[in-house]
Amino acid sequence: MQVESQVSHIDNNIFTDFGGVMIPQAPAGFKSGFIGIIGRPNVGKSTLMNELVGQKIAITSPTAQTTRNRLRGILTTETAQLIFVDTPGIHKPHHQLGEVLVKNAKIAIESVDVVLFVVDGTVACGAGDRYVAELLTHSQTPVILGINKIDQQPEDAQKINESYIQLANTYQWETAKFSAKTGAELLQLQDLLISHLEPGPFYYPPDLVTDQPERFIMGELIREQILLLTRQEVPHSVAIAIDLVEETPKITRVLATIHVERDSQKGILIGKGGTMLKSVGSAAREQIQKLIAGKVYLELFVKVQPKWRHSRVRLAELGYRVEE
Repeated sequence: MQVESQVSHIDNNIFTDFGGVMIPQAPAGFKSGFIGIIGRPNVGKSTLMNELVGQKIAITSPTAQTTRNRLRGILTTETAQLIFVDTPGIHKPHHQLGEVLVKNAKIAIESVDVVLFVVDGTVACGAGDRYVAELLTHSQTPVILGINKIDQQPEDAQKINESYIQLANTYQWETAKFSAKTGAELLQLQDLLISHLEPGPFYYPPDLVTDQPERFIMGELIREQILLLTRQEVPHSVAIAIDLVEETPKITRVLATIHVERDSQKGILIGKGGTMLKSVGSAAREQIQKLIAGKVYLELFVKVQPKWRHSRVRLAELGYRVEE
């Protein structure tokens, strides 16, 4: 994964290593910690994390409940290292997969130093937001309420903002307004988050933007294109398995299997004369090439796994487990 370090000076005093990469000693006054990005589905949590770390590591889609795994994004500045934990949208689960996702989001609340509770600033506070807020009251973790999508707010957004400020005041939470899409006010949000962190070490090398392996990101980029191109036809019945990644000096060969639950979904994904699968593959290949900064040959297969979202065994095989 090609990344640019956001740190211009690194202390030469090396004290540990991360997978063979040496981590520098943190300077005096350096802060670090884990920040859980929590909220309802489709409020812009993944877009926010991508914008904060400066690179696409989490997939985004108009389809709700896109995020499935607890994905870590890493932002390192001169004074702090922020590890963002992007969680699945908290919602009422309808199957085993949904239960695993929501349980993992709840676990994340207890395992971070600060919670950033993201809400959709284009609509007033609703029952879903109040449900998430109630969950957060059972935790001792400090909470910041982040009002996202300020670039899309109506001209008279006073009532919308007041509904969230009232919610925050109820629990004595600080608030921040920003746009994950345009980047507006994100520096102020970043400073606010850092102010809540304690002095700490580098947890990861300064130029790393995620702790997830490239194979995982590749699978997510393929799934993103399926969500974008099929929309509601094959929304959440898809899981991706990366079967092979073979690197050569000129090209990286990637073979992946798309798992669906029904034959009809397989037909939709392949499309007439294979057109849909070709479109998915072409768009995903472009994204993977950006990820690895090199040429990619991508071959996709589609396999039917009936009711995989309802089976703990199938979920485990496809990488979905309740996190510790």
